[in-house]
Amino acid sequence: MNKKKLLLATLLVLTGSAFAQTSPAGLWKTIDDKSGKERSLVRISESAGVFSGRIEKRLDPNAPANEVCVPCTDDRKGKPVDGMEIIRGVKKNTDDAALWDGGSILDPENGKTYKVRLSPADGGKKLEVRGYIGMPMLGRTQTWIRVE
Repeated sequence: MNKKKLLLATLLVLTGSAFAQTSPAGLWKTIDDKSGKERSLVRISESAGVFSGRIEKRLDPNAPANEVCVPCTDDRKGKPVDGMEIIRGVKKNTDDAALWDGGSILDPENGKTYKVRLSPADGGKKLEVRGYIGMPMLGRTQTWIRVE
């Protein structure tokens, strides 16, 4: 009987770990879709079912220290890029359990905000981040790599 309980507990832990890895929550290395270069580390966190993402560290050695978002037009204008919240208001898609959307993503280089769709891939080791205007077909996708 104890072996059955241990097996059941192990299965529950493994199932929970697999689920957690398919969530967008975690630390991600962003990869520029045009240059293929590593850009930053972004931590996506969840609070009450709403996901947000913040730049923890920029990886470009040439990035100016203490850089602020000059082109931003919202409450992030003039704020430091390091530590900036670039993903806001994302929730699990009610029609497609593999997607998180409904929020926005900011490109601090141009100050523009786009709708965003997050889709974990490769068992949660990668995250497809699609920024778009209007329909998801009109946008760009970056593939981020899970760090932890």
